[in-house]
Amino acid sequence: DPGAGSLVIELPQRFMPGRYQLFWRVVTNGVIPGLFTLLLCIGLYRLLIMPLNQLREQANAWRADQLNTRMSLDATSRQDELGELGRAFDHMSERLQGTVRLQQQLLRDMSHELRTPLSRLRVACDSEQDLAKLRERLGREIDAMQRLVEDSLQLAWLDSETTPLPQEDIQLQALWDILRKNACFESGWSASRLPCLLPADSWVRGNLNALAQALENILRNAIRHSPHEGCVQLDGCREGEYWHIWLQDQGAGIAEDDLERIFAPFTRLDGSRPGDGGFGLGLSIARNAVQRQGGRLWAENTGLGLRVHLRLLAR
Repeated sequence: DPGAGSLVIELPQRFMPGRYQLFWRVVTNGVIPGLFTLLLCIGLYRLLIMPLNQLREQANAWRADQLNTRMSLDATSRQDELGELGRAFDHMSERLQGTVRLQQQLLRDMSHELRTPLSRLRVACDSEQDLAKLRERLGREIDAMQRLVEDSLQLAWLDSETTPLPQEDIQLQALWDILRKNACFESGWSASRLPCLLPADSWVRGNLNALAQALENILRNAIRHSPHEGCVQLDGCREGEYWHIWLQDQGAGIAEDDLERIFAPFTRLDGSRPGDGGFGLGLSIARNAVQRQGGRLWAENTGLGLRVHLRLLAR
């Protein structure tokens, strides 16, 4: 339009373009990416490097025989792979510490138990007994030392061995018949004092040798602490996929606080359950043997004696 005009506005100098261009370029291209990178590095350090450093410190503590070192709660409570690794490290530490503690206690107890027969052997050698009595005494002490060494080695093997035991079908009645014959021969008991109340269809799945040894140890312990003319019976019932069986004696029972302690190695409660013989390893071996078959073993007082329970996988 020939009659149209134009409007010209002059901006102040502070509004001129290009004055703050360098500043914003530095902020957008330098400061912001730098801060983002710094925050990312801090997050990765806290997320990855700190747990790995704790794992390294725990491994170094193991190398220095400090087996009581544990991961922090922040590391083990994580729900990712590093948290799972931290929990595995803590579990491994507990297993190592328990194994070392058991071996040390086993060595101390075994050395203590060996002093008594060794001392008696020394006294017997220095005595003026006739040859027949001396041989009988020496044979008895050597047999006791041999049982102690064999039971200690077997307990150590059961505690450290992790290979699954071979499984087979076992009829409890037939197994009890064999154990009853051996027990009657050793103790002089009649078979009527060792009844089995289990039905004929009581079959379990387990290792025959390990289960036989566990039941034999429990039976020997029950016979040892039974009163004169007492009896020990085997009974049980089916509970779903398991057989719950128990051995009941007619002894005096034990204190409630000792119901779990009797399964510890070299534990003998002669004061509460009078009896002689044994080194306190039979029930420990029995529990380890049962647990290696996926079962459970525990004890309770019934008011009429001690009852030892076994929970075994049914066939």
